[in-house]
Amino acid sequence: MTFRQRCRDQRERPDMPYTYQYPRPALAVDCIVFGLDGEELKVLLIERRHEPFAGRWALPGGFVDVGEAPEQAARRELEEETGLKDVFLEQLHTFGEPGRDPREHVVSVAHYALVNVADTRVRADDDARQAGWFPVGRPPALAFDHAKILRMAHDRLQERLRRQPVGRELLPRRFTLSQLQHVYETILGRKIDKRNFRRRVLRTGLLVETDQRQKEVAHRAARLYRFDARQYRRLARQGFHFEV
Repeated sequence: MTFRQRCRDQRERPDMPYTYQYPRPALAVDCIVFGLDGEELKVLLIERRHEPFAGRWALPGGFVDVGEAPEQAARRELEEETGLKDVFLEQLHTFGEPGRDPREHVVSVAHYALVNVADTRVRADDDARQAGWFPVGRPPALAFDHAKILRMAHDRLQERLRRQPVGRELLPRRFTLSQLQHVYETILGRKIDKRNFRRRVLRTGLLVETDQRQKEVAHRAARLYRFDARQYRRLARQGFHFEV
């Protein structure tokens, strides 16, 4: 019986409430949380407490509750399993291969987040035995298809770097141009010409020069900058081309 026939059959029986009588996929969310610790790009992982894949590392996530939007579920699961809340979240992709979860057919809506590791404290809870930061380029063996999800999220972050401003979530409020360049180099995984980078980033109008300089540094103190909030929002909304 086709889906159209099932719907017609139910319409022709007004005494029968409209309910789904056939198996259907479950809906879940996964969260890829990227962070900078001053040295390299990290991803936040949790060690699973329960089967399947008990004891394996995985992305934070879980099932969407009835009446809950995927982003709400992502924020709830992230807070329940790692303690993180009020973070930047952006939808990445929907993963729905029938065999991705051994329990049943689970469709997952993945979201990625950006945080400053120094400003966050993670704590494992709920379904997670522990939570920790791992280098994006050297993660442990991951449960489910989470290695695939992580690779796609990293590719998306690199793509976003070239078309939208990045850094507000990863840097302190005031920062040096060298710190901002380090963000770009860490995400891209390569060195960038210093003079070319500074010329291009200053041309965007994203930065506001402050009258402050670095403190407690052995070398010459560098000028501190901050993001222009209005320009940041405008370029995040409209997009721009930033090739380095």
